[in-house]
Amino acid sequence: MDQVASALTLSLKVAGLATLVDLVLGVAVGYLLARKRFPGRELLDTVLTLPMVMPPTVLGYYLLVLLGRKGWLGGWLQDTFGINLIFTWQGAVIAASVVAFPLVFKPARAAFEAVDGRLEQAARVLGVSEWGVLWRVTLPLAWRGILAGLLLAFARAMGEFGATLMVAGSIPDQTQTLSIAVYEAVQAGQDDVANMLVLIISVTCVAILLAAGKLAPGRIAAREG
Repeated sequence: MDQVASALTLSLKVAGLATLVDLVLGVAVGYLLARKRFPGRELLDTVLTLPMVMPPTVLGYYLLVLLGRKGWLGGWLQDTFGINLIFTWQGAVIAASVVAFPLVFKPARAAFEAVDGRLEQAARVLGVSEWGVLWRVTLPLAWRGILAGLLLAFARAMGEFGATLMVAGSIPDQTQTLSIAVYEAVQAGQDDVANMLVLIISVTCVAILLAAGKLAPGRIAAREG
């Protein structure tokens, strides 16, 4: 039970922090691509969507190259601040953030694009600043789509395996998340532990998907219609 509790606690912490990171970055980038026109916009959209279709092990390899002691970012962090992200729970957060990012970014962009620009323009005519328009008009109209994306991202981060295993490894009580604990339990022949972990992950993901489905913009529009 201690192993299950430790893996569950770590998974919740990693998924929660990864979702928070994606909330800030995904919403900002989604708003930028929804509202601004610039050369290479769709190419940037494609690149940022790659984690959704790219094998997690490939993403993990890229992160190792970037964050490892021989990588330009990892080497700089190590030499300058003495920070090592490989085989740490912080590395697991980064891996989960990268993998789940498109699940926040894409719904956020779609939600912002669905906001009626006339309402934003009316607020500007009334003297509301751009920040005021964002906080008082755009976000209140787009929040359901953004929240649905956040729930999906949390579920994806909870179940992340490939990239997390390559970047953070499988260290009990330190970097061993639920999905990695399932793999280790199966390898060790601990079927009872594996069954419990699988049940926890399945129930959590089903609950999140049901909540996300109720918040989906399409279903909301259908109800309102």
